[in-house]
Amino acid sequence: MPRIEVTGPAVDRDDEVLTAEAVAFVADLQERFGARRDELLVRRGQRRDEIAATGRLDFLPETRDVREGAWEVVPAPPDLRDRRVEITGPTERKMAINALASGAKVWLADLEDANTPHWRNVVSGQVNLRDAVRGSISLSTPEKDYRLPTDRAPAVIVPRPRGWHLDERHLQVEGRPAVGALVDFGLYVFHNAAELVGRGSGPYLYLPKMESHLEARLWDDVFTHAEQAIGLAHGTVRATVLIETVPAAFEMDEILFELRDHAAGLNAGRWDYLFSMIKNFRAAGPQFVLPDRADVTMTAPFMRAYTELLVSTCHRRGAFAIGGMAAFIPSRRDPEANERALAKVREDKQREAADGFDGSWVAHPDLVPICQEVFDAALGDRPNQLDRDRSEVTVSAQDLLDVASAGGRVTENGLRNNVSVAVQYLAAWLGGLGAVAINGLMEDAATAEISRSQIWQWLRNDVVLDTGEVVTPDLVRRILDEELARLAGTEGYDEGRYRQAADLFAQVALSEEFVDFLTVPAYELLD
Repeated sequence: MPRIEVTGPAVDRDDEVLTAEAVAFVADLQERFGARRDELLVRRGQRRDEIAATGRLDFLPETRDVREGAWEVVPAPPDLRDRRVEITGPTERKMAINALASGAKVWLADLEDANTPHWRNVVSGQVNLRDAVRGSISLSTPEKDYRLPTDRAPAVIVPRPRGWHLDERHLQVEGRPAVGALVDFGLYVFHNAAELVGRGSGPYLYLPKMESHLEARLWDDVFTHAEQAIGLAHGTVRATVLIETVPAAFEMDEILFELRDHAAGLNAGRWDYLFSMIKNFRAAGPQFVLPDRADVTMTAPFMRAYTELLVSTCHRRGAFAIGGMAAFIPSRRDPEANERALAKVREDKQREAADGFDGSWVAHPDLVPICQEVFDAALGDRPNQLDRDRSEVTVSAQDLLDVASAGGRVTENGLRNNVSVAVQYLAAWLGGLGAVAINGLMEDAATAEISRSQIWQWLRNDVVLDTGEVVTPDLVRRILDEELARLAGTEGYDEGRYRQAADLFAQVALSEEFVDFLTVPAYELLD
């Protein structure tokens, strides 16, 4: 038995999830797979350096047989065959109940980008998931009692654990922090897998930040071992992989192949994908410079190539293709703004449904009806669009990397928005909130990542703004000070926390070397 130490502070009901048996299960996962995770992170860095130096990325010649072979993933279980509307959100108790009761088919229970990994969030999230699985989750506040609906089934629960790159310092195995992904996964399946199977469902997951099929192979080995340890049939665990990094976009077939006994589908993201484009091609020249983030839509040719390749790959392999986030938040105070937001969501979902996606994400319960209406019209009486193989789609490496096709400009407003939104989000994240409404959008960690990485990229390429000014460190610092002054006195403003957020933002946006993940240094600032 490895030496295990739980160092986090006490959390309400932690004795229900941090049992000796559950913690030992997590420690066993860490002992078996932690070193492989470490090796894969080293490999990630080496590959990024090579891409940055050469400005090239292509499909792997050594896995051509996988791409050209005739194979499919296992069929989906019954309660995961209709995914036309998925709602995302953290595992905070009220938001969890609202998501489960929203009418969406799936709730992405987010332990990753929409969750600050405070120890209390990590543990209470597992408590809330445990209650949600058993249908007993509820909350009473002075304003309202929150309960699950009795007239319809709640959304199917699909947690998203942390990415491979994050550790959990409050759970030490042999004196070292456990891998955050293994903590999140291990606690969830240990307490809930058998209960879910008994209820006719199963332990389903979303897997973030994947960068290669070797990382998918590691997850598959984790799943197989966990199934054997818990006494589940092989293939009980099912995973949907977020293709939110550029290297993963070149290995979609290979990722599904590695997970083929456990795979459910792939998802097309946006902000993390653009963040990955900057990170990997950070030294490859101005042809990879992105304009204002608001100008890079999913209709940009290189983004269209990515999404069309995802749909065609998934359907050729019998896997679901899930569309990206509608981050707009309906406004109940401004009818005109509300109509504009709803129109954008409808347009986005109509494009995805027409492209053959089997469903899509929304970030707010009020958006569920729009997404459902659009996909109901596209699907008819079918649960999904697996019958649309999109065999006419052909996508080259050049298509995926044609960033210049996005067009757009870099503006002072775009720079200012990146600074302001990132600082506001980081202040909330440091305070324990991982999903934050800012300027009518639901923002998560990907927001801060694309904001700071764009500024880093503009600085390195001497980008000229629409005002004629060159983006320099002094200009960024000036705008940072101006935005801090503007935010002072706004609702929720905390001078110390906002200053801490601004310092962190400046640290990663202005650093000489590109910091791989903002959340790594941010994690060190958490209490």
